[in-house]
Amino acid sequence: MLQGATSSSAGQSAAVRDAAAIEQSLDRADVVTAQQIVPSISGVGYATVSAQPAKNVNQRRLMAIRAARIDAMRDLTEQVHGLKLNSRTTVINALVQNDTSRAAVDGTIRGARTVRINPVGKDTYEVVLELDRDMISRIMQALR
Repeated sequence: MLQGATSSSAGQSAAVRDAAAIEQSLDRADVVTAQQIVPSISGVGYATVSAQPAKNVNQRRLMAIRAARIDAMRDLTEQVHGLKLNSRTTVINALVQNDTSRAAVDGTIRGARTVRINPVGKDTYEVVLELDRDMISRIMQALR
């Protein structure tokens, strides 16, 4: 019986050692996660060439690229500063009569890097911009 009690306590101490090893590995995982570099964020914008008000196609193409860049900046601004959303729904006799939503974004973006400018299809341009984490923290510090 004494031998059985010894193996039982040895089993418990092994379980305690295993639990301690698991806790240590979780603590190390938290440290590694905190030290990982958070990736940059990117914003994507689109604009059509034919909708631009210029007289010749080259000017419309340049204007579409500019409009797509502004759209990508708006996307970055939403991600950094957030989006203000107002919504109103009118219900009469359990039927939706009117449903409106308005969104607004307001903020400053600096240091956005152009990743790519691609034609998409025959009439659209896509612009991808990127902000690294250092620039995001500078923007947030400037606002405080």
